[in-house]
Amino acid sequence: MSLLVAAGALFRDPRGRIMLVRPHYKDSWEIPGGMVEEGETPSEACSREVREELGLVVSPGQALVVDWAPHPVDGDKLLFVFDGGRLTDAQHAAIEFTDGEILEWRYVPAEHLTDYVVDRLARRLRAAVPGETRYLENGRLPGE
Repeated sequence: MSLLVAAGALFRDPRGRIMLVRPHYKDSWEIPGGMVEEGETPSEACSREVREELGLVVSPGQALVVDWAPHPVDGDKLLFVFDGGRLTDAQHAAIEFTDGEILEWRYVPAEHLTDYVVDRLARRLRAAVPGETRYLENGRLPGE
């Protein structure tokens, strides 16, 4: 059995809203990020994916969430959410969809996440607290 690993960046604006991106190949939104490639660490993958998707060079901060997510078709995944912090006005102005994968981005209040993302991602993002690292299983604290 192989385990898939993915990593994404959680960017927040000054009002605490979460940046989401809309990929052209799926109905739901995501955070910037993607799959970890062979020989790459999760934080390196996060940085690479943000560069490929948004054209921004960032160094991910602390891991906020590590989530084990079972999937009957794709297989089990280990998902990392890193603190992306707040982007500057200059970084916002520099966003460009360099790899053609992303159609748009926006900041969304946490209470509206389920309007954009699948439930397990909404749970994962709501569990992300700056300054803490949380381990989840399928978007929930173990035993929940």
